[in-house]
Amino acid sequence: MTNNIRSSFVAQGTATSEADRDAYKLRGLMPAVVETLEKQATRAFEQLRNKTSDLEKYIFLAWLRNTNTRLFYKLVMDSPEEIMPLIYTPTVGAACVNYSHIYPFLGPNGNFDGLFISIDDLPIIDQIIENYKNSLPSSEISPDIAVVTDGSRILGLGDLGVGGMGIPVGKLQLYVAAAGIDPRKTLPICLDFGTNNQKNLDDPLYIGLRRNRPEDPEFYQAVDTVLASLNKAFPKMLIQFEDFSSEHAFELLDRHRERYLSFNDDIQGTGAVILSGFINAVREVGIPAKQHKLLFFGAGSAGVGVAKQIMDYFVLEHGMTEDEAKRLFWLNDSKGLVTLDRGDKLAQHKVYFARDDNEGKQFKDLKETIKHVRPTALIGLSSQGGVFTPEILELLAEINERPIVFPLSNPATQAECSFEQAMIHTKGKVLFASGTAFPRYKDEQGVEHVPGQGNNMYIFPGLGLGAILARPSRITDTIIYASAAALADSLTENERKSHLLYPRIDRIREVSAVVAAAVCRQAVKENLATEPEILSILPVGETAEVGTPAWDELIKHVEGNMWKPVYETEIISRM
Repeated sequence: MTNNIRSSFVAQGTATSEADRDAYKLRGLMPAVVETLEKQATRAFEQLRNKTSDLEKYIFLAWLRNTNTRLFYKLVMDSPEEIMPLIYTPTVGAACVNYSHIYPFLGPNGNFDGLFISIDDLPIIDQIIENYKNSLPSSEISPDIAVVTDGSRILGLGDLGVGGMGIPVGKLQLYVAAAGIDPRKTLPICLDFGTNNQKNLDDPLYIGLRRNRPEDPEFYQAVDTVLASLNKAFPKMLIQFEDFSSEHAFELLDRHRERYLSFNDDIQGTGAVILSGFINAVREVGIPAKQHKLLFFGAGSAGVGVAKQIMDYFVLEHGMTEDEAKRLFWLNDSKGLVTLDRGDKLAQHKVYFARDDNEGKQFKDLKETIKHVRPTALIGLSSQGGVFTPEILELLAEINERPIVFPLSNPATQAECSFEQAMIHTKGKVLFASGTAFPRYKDEQGVEHVPGQGNNMYIFPGLGLGAILARPSRITDTIIYASAAALADSLTENERKSHLLYPRIDRIREVSAVVAAAVCRQAVKENLATEPEILSILPVGETAEVGTPAWDELIKHVEGNMWKPVYETEIISRM
């Protein structure tokens, strides 16, 4: 019992009642005062704000998460605009780079960051999963969701090897804070298959395998083995693929999306959240959807994934054929505009959007491409910081009355431009959304403007919660689209009057509930939902439009299943 009460999931610190202190022989091991969660949060905020760097704040918050889980999430939910950038982007980038050097501070008191699966340990993978089960606070606990990475393409920072564990940890913290998934039922996984990053291999403190990554046949076989074992142990668990290299990301999604309940956040989540912002930008601009031209700077897994998600908008909402919609997209990679006759062998995922109407001309410079395409929207997923120069932004503002500029690369140092730069060089005309947090901008008249942040946390927490509640047999493209459409429609009247493309971050739980309900509704509509409780609320054939009693009941059910960081009055009755 004593070990259990000291678990980070049960611990209440100075809020532990007098009765529990006596029952678990804790009297004298903490100050005599019995405090509220709110008082503890005040002290924790004071300590946090006294840290002098964001990385120090990250380490403090990681320590807090591993010693008092409820207090940690109380901080996140009380001040999401302050805390979320510290536990995920942009700070998580620095944490991943330095992971091997800060690791001892991340898992005190026997609590672990997650499950590290070495390629050498695949013969005993079932025992590794059993070890994880034994580390849980209760045998009745089983994970609802796992975020899996191999650390090969972390944000815009490249191959960080085992340092990539910071990403699943951070993503799952947002699942908890934004969508109320029970933190005990989240499983971060890092596949330690080696690293091709020489800096890691030369670092004496690097804690991962010191070897190069395997070739594709061995890689795919290893991932197959891991997923099969996870599915055997936790057959209902949702799997989110995260930050795999572009080629592997697409192949893994195609290989497993019909086999396991799974999705890829870099491809589908990013695509959905940017689609949502784009829908609202189109509404703001006022140009007919079919007249838009979208230029993507960056043609990796995220870029192509976003393009395909936005393409669904033109097909599903505006009645265009697939080919008609595809003609609205241009991709630009490191070699210039992606065309079929460029002379190099295109990666398979780029071929779909490769242009054949360039009349033999090649455009290797972004400025030249913009003059050729005359895009209404410029979307950056290149990981090339500052590439949207003043000249580029001014050119877009000359072409468009309201240019749409989405610099989506993470972290902030890799963003194609900042909000301030976009506002200054378009003279305030820009419709802006970034992938990382930027400060507000005050113009010459003293008016403060709020940047849009196309952060995946607007989508994946609600998508994950909806999948957990409905248990669809698979996650389809139309389920992803439903989540994006629900997010776009979740803006309040006040937010629309403020010309926001995304809801205010302090409404994230409310928004996640709407997204989750839309996912459940779509899963039922496609006859994929298997959870009896959802099917009793929303029988097949029930449309559950927003504002109807069926929708209200669905929202109530979703909100009733969202975990909240509150203390129990007494622990004794629960043990």
